[in-house]
Amino acid sequence: MTDHKKASHVVLTSHSNQVYKDSIPINWGEKNPMKRGPIIATISEKENRNAIGSHSGSYTVYRALSIASGEFPKDHVPDLENTEVTNKFGPYDSWFKKGRIVSMDPWGANINEYFGDYLKDGYNIHPTIAVTQARLHIPEIKEAIDKGRLKIDGEIVTEAKDIKVTKVAIEPVWFLPGMAERLKIDEGELRKILFQETGGMFPELVTRPDLKVLLPPIGSTTAYVFGDITKLSNPKVELTCRVHDECNGSDVFGSDICTCRPYLTHGIEEAAKTAQQGGVGLIVYYRKEGRSLGEVTKFLVYNARKRQEGGDSASTYFHRTECVAGVQDARFQEFMPDVLNYLGVQKIHNLLSMSDMKYNAIVSNGIEVVNRVSIPDDLIPDDAQVEMEAKKAAGYFTEGEVKDEDNLNRIKGRDLEEE
Repeated sequence: MTDHKKASHVVLTSHSNQVYKDSIPINWGEKNPMKRGPIIATISEKENRNAIGSHSGSYTVYRALSIASGEFPKDHVPDLENTEVTNKFGPYDSWFKKGRIVSMDPWGANINEYFGDYLKDGYNIHPTIAVTQARLHIPEIKEAIDKGRLKIDGEIVTEAKDIKVTKVAIEPVWFLPGMAERLKIDEGELRKILFQETGGMFPELVTRPDLKVLLPPIGSTTAYVFGDITKLSNPKVELTCRVHDECNGSDVFGSDICTCRPYLTHGIEEAAKTAQQGGVGLIVYYRKEGRSLGEVTKFLVYNARKRQEGGDSASTYFHRTECVAGVQDARFQEFMPDVLNYLGVQKIHNLLSMSDMKYNAIVSNGIEVVNRVSIPDDLIPDDAQVEMEAKKAAGYFTEGEVKDEDNLNRIKGRDLEEE
């Protein structure tokens, strides 16, 4: 048995009988993964757990149902042979800079390499990140090829009119002290509110202050990389990026009440073009349906807006959301840049987003943005004009394409003043 198995630490907790000697301390931000320690949230071996919650994010409950029905063994240990990442990258300096990554585990992939000794000692460690390769077949991309906007090159765009891509799936792993600092609140207050607002789902939030990591039951994030993934960390290589929040109705089913799918497919097209020109493209897809308010709330708001006197209007667009949900937007873009930091991004040459909230979050994390690119007017559906007018009136975004440093500094200064 290796020496790290004997590691112990002093904790202050109201449930000291739940603290096990074999629970490995997590030293967030350590450069050596063995010193940092693995995230262990597997229920099968409670004495080894050093994190609150459980793996699989929003699918945790489905796993519980499978266990309850007798279809899934409680003590299952995954066979991870040949599951390693297809494209290796990192570690980057941003993995270790204080406060840069607090909502995911940068060591969550390649656990056979990083935590092999722990695995040999019998610790049940699960990956929280997976990297694979695929091809995207999208009607709008086929149309772009047919119209000559996007060329077939055999490397990025295939003869079958597919786009080659590297996909990175990321489960949420929250380092609570860092989350609290990012939100500028006390860690104890954050833990108390998380406990209360989840109906007491995780009592360790208030009984085990020694456990600093939470795996929340929420959706994962996926990054789609066009071109060489290692180029993302090179600020001299042109990077075209879209950070996109989930919109099932538009992204999947093509609903025309918003610009989500048009902006997403436009981002994919521009990312592929940049990769073809020797740069790299990146789409990061966050599960934040309905501004993190959910699809039920979104549809309720749709009804309320359309049934009000005078019909749907820009002036009441956000007001009706706040009436139904209590807040206009719950996405809290403060944590969005963590994925960019994980991928080593230092400079975005073309940010395909009009959101000042997203821009502010990115630059406040030390990532430079050169150009901000608006969605082309001809991609805005007729029924989405209300959304665009409402966002314009609310100061949601900066209009037009911003390219020069003077404009960037002006925008940055204005946004900081507003904050």
